[in-house]
Amino acid sequence: MGAGFKEQDRSHVLEVLSTLAAHLGRWDPNDVDVEVSVKDRGGKEQRITLRTTLPGLPPLVAAAADPHLVQALGAAKRELIRQIEDQKSAREPKNNRQLRNKTIRHLGALRTPRADTR
Repeated sequence: MGAGFKEQDRSHVLEVLSTLAAHLGRWDPNDVDVEVSVKDRGGKEQRITLRTTLPGLPPLVAAAADPHLVQALGAAKRELIRQIEDQKSAREPKNNRQLRNKTIRHLGALRTPRADTR
């Protein structure tokens, strides 16, 4: 937990962010880093920031502003989930032309033609 949170907030923040586990399950938990911080806590412009580093992906940053801490935390969480899913789908062969050309379906195009030996 980053700046702006107190130790008594920890269990509540972990509960709200627990649904991230389903989206982070493909990575080893030791390699996943999620940092949550709040700026201007209790103010009108209260801002939650979630920073995540995942192996093989660029750092992801999701932020949300809301006067209510729980709503801001939920909005930042949803934005982070969207970014994770976008990154995962961009790396799937059906959504990435470079990867799509390397699938087994296209291996025939990579073979060299045989000379007729009759």
